[in-house]
Amino acid sequence: MLDDTPRTPDWWLLRLGRRMRDRRKELDRWWDYYRGHHPLPSLPKNAAAAFADFQRKSRTNFCRPVADAPVHRLQVLGVTDADGKPDDDALRWWQANRLDSRQKQLYRTVMAQAQGYVIVGPHPARVEPDEKTPSPLITAEHPRQVIVEYDPATGERAAALKAWWDDTDRVGRATVYLPDGLQRYVTPERRGQVLPWGRESWEPDGDFEEHQLGAVPVVPFECRPDLMEDPQPEFSGVLDVQDRINLGVLNRMTAARYSAFRQGYVTGHKFRKRTDSATGLEVVEQPFVPSPSALWASEGENVKFGQLDATDLSGFLKEHESDVRDMLVLSHTPAYYFASDLVNISADTVNALDVNHLAKVGEHQATFGESWEDVLSLCAAQAGVDRDYSQSEVRWADPRRLNPSVIADAATKKRSVGYPLAILAEDMGESPQRVRRITSEAAGAALLASTALAPVPPAQAGQAAGAVPPDRTGL
Repeated sequence: MLDDTPRTPDWWLLRLGRRMRDRRKELDRWWDYYRGHHPLPSLPKNAAAAFADFQRKSRTNFCRPVADAPVHRLQVLGVTDADGKPDDDALRWWQANRLDSRQKQLYRTVMAQAQGYVIVGPHPARVEPDEKTPSPLITAEHPRQVIVEYDPATGERAAALKAWWDDTDRVGRATVYLPDGLQRYVTPERRGQVLPWGRESWEPDGDFEEHQLGAVPVVPFECRPDLMEDPQPEFSGVLDVQDRINLGVLNRMTAARYSAFRQGYVTGHKFRKRTDSATGLEVVEQPFVPSPSALWASEGENVKFGQLDATDLSGFLKEHESDVRDMLVLSHTPAYYFASDLVNISADTVNALDVNHLAKVGEHQATFGESWEDVLSLCAAQAGVDRDYSQSEVRWADPRRLNPSVIADAATKKRSVGYPLAILAEDMGESPQRVRRITSEAAGAALLASTALAPVPPAQAGQAAGAVPPDRTGL
């Protein structure tokens, strides 16, 4: 039986586990929208089940490009200290945990699920250069398995939980993270994909493990969080528009399917009727079946055949373009993601269309940058490095899409007014390590050039020309 005393590891286990269970339905809904598995547009009550296949084809997933658009502009280049110098320790930890690629997985999860997490702990296979302290292990985590709770007085992380099903040992596992240590738990129970959260379901797996990190080692990454509000996925404000687009596409497909051929009609023909042996109902025989080789004929005296006009689909297409444009505007996604009539547009037009999107990406960079600083502070504590990363700066790649010639021209003009080479290299999008290499090699080249151009003393110049030293001429 677990201890339900408030703020004990057992209490945190049950509290956070139930919260994680309760939010799973909403996370699944957001993930379905991100993957394109949107709710099917509603059918008439008497529609056949076979129409569902046709209905599924109407789903046009714009939620994914809305969520992916800022991910394409988010790329950490490195970390610098307060003086702008690259941090070699941070680079080593970053590269050892393959975060150049895994950061994108984290950002994509945050955009699609409203939050993601990073956990820092000791690496089981690597040690620091002193060969004593374990290197930090940095793992990106999904909100289906991780949750954090904050202290309402300070806003700092009070506790965190990671819970998952271990397919190898066929048990559920959970870890409660606290500022001074962690407690592991195990349960053999599971109901489908859902872990149980009753008091009798879990039991401790080992003793409480203390650590010296000074904080809960689980750092949340949230999608533009607001005060007193839970974070929302990047496309949360346009879900109704997405449903509207799907319904519009369904209507257009229906009209196109049943109006692809001009419908024929007949008047004055007397149709024969028969009784269906299976149902006992009277049905009308239909002798006029559309076919390229069919010839329709009737023995009636006043029979007339004719055709109905085809349905005009241009109105459906205009409605679709309008809905897509609304979705892009409301989500601050550049309009050129849906090209439409944007043909041969200028670079100035592209920059103008990017304004709101770049502002949104800047918000993400500010929020995620603070989270990465928390991660690096935990890494320093884990590695035994005495450093305050609150004064450091996470360097991001420029989210703008600029022509290289424009960047070079701007750098040339800044150089002419005295900008240092290191600042110019940063502005051109180089990583901190590349900036250091560029400035170092430039300084070396300048030193060699100054040595080659230095004036030669007269005596050395005469010797170089083959003159006889004065003390050997007798003069």
